[in-house]
Amino acid sequence: MSSFETGMSIYLHIPFCSVKCSYCAFNTYTDLEHLIPSYVDALCSELAFAAGNCSDKRVHTIYFGGGTPSLLSASQFERILQQLARHFRIVDDVEISLEANPDDLSEAYLRDLRRLGFNRLSIGMQSANESILQMFDRRHDLQTVGAAVDYARRAKFDNVNLDVIFGSPGETMADWQGTVGATLRFSPDHVSMYGLELKGGTSLRGMVEAGELPRPDDDLFADMYEFAAMTLAAAGYEQYEISNWCLPGKECQHNLQYWRNLEYLGLGAGAHGFGGGYRYSTIAAPRAYINALRNLSACVTPGAPTPAASKTILVSEADDLYETIMMGLRLTKEGINRSRFRQRFGRDFLELFAGPADRMSAAGLLTVTTESIGLSQDGRLLSNGVIRAFVDEITL
Repeated sequence: MSSFETGMSIYLHIPFCSVKCSYCAFNTYTDLEHLIPSYVDALCSELAFAAGNCSDKRVHTIYFGGGTPSLLSASQFERILQQLARHFRIVDDVEISLEANPDDLSEAYLRDLRRLGFNRLSIGMQSANESILQMFDRRHDLQTVGAAVDYARRAKFDNVNLDVIFGSPGETMADWQGTVGATLRFSPDHVSMYGLELKGGTSLRGMVEAGELPRPDDDLFADMYEFAAMTLAAAGYEQYEISNWCLPGKECQHNLQYWRNLEYLGLGAGAHGFGGGYRYSTIAAPRAYINALRNLSACVTPGAPTPAASKTILVSEADDLYETIMMGLRLTKEGINRSRFRQRFGRDFLELFAGPADRMSAAGLLTVTTESIGLSQDGRLLSNGVIRAFVDEITL
């Protein structure tokens, strides 16, 4: 059995930002950076508490996401990593990832992080186009991205990801081709390319709905995706998930834990976690989160590994099927592993979903083998519809 079945991942949410990006719907806050020292104290307390429920698990990935984790100092990360090492069983080859804004990075800072054990860096490039970056309320330019990648290489990071977004209002195919070309010139080990989602409550969606910006074009969106997939493949990158490509051996191990619907501990304000048959979320507001962690004698919600939990849900078999299908079909190389599916649910995938599997296969959207169920090349463009065909068979 692989480390994914026996191991655990830890996600730590850092909710602070200097500027709120116009497309962002994550749990993030500006003008609260003065809370960071108290927040680090709270996170260390939460780690100590949560470890009591996970003593038998080996931690094989640690991921700092946000928000903007790169707002924390190296010494603050050192405290958190020491607390992790003190209370958890961490494997020798643990993957430790950091999300970062390019304008926060210097060679000295990255050398300090590398010394502490960070070995994977995810840089928020988003676009090579200056006007799109301004629309996104990003603080950096393309030159800053190039400098950040250079600093990372000098600091001996050999697993660098670049995040980019396509399908933004008014973006042309030429704009997107420029971004893909610039991304490849930086020679990242991993590329995450996400189609823009106009989430509710974001300023970008508000501008589109008010007519201040044009609505993204669905056909152009698909053309951009196909262009990126072909260009990255020609450059030697393997697509292993609908929105993620990498050089051989550089898959994000932490995100694979999510896509395989396996356990992970989510800590920090607004984090989500999954374990012991429960899904849970923590208190979103940083001040309230800090206050909750100052009282570790607080009553902990059943199924939650932390006193900062705000909501817990016992996962039904129907919900578990839904999550396993929705996440597993995103994995373009491995899909849903039929052996693991049988171990988890006691039945073969095709016993439960023969009808939609036959229909999707006949339509050329699904690939079925003795080992796995996965999307075809055409199915990747219509993934939501394929997933819906299976989900509609589940009694939720």
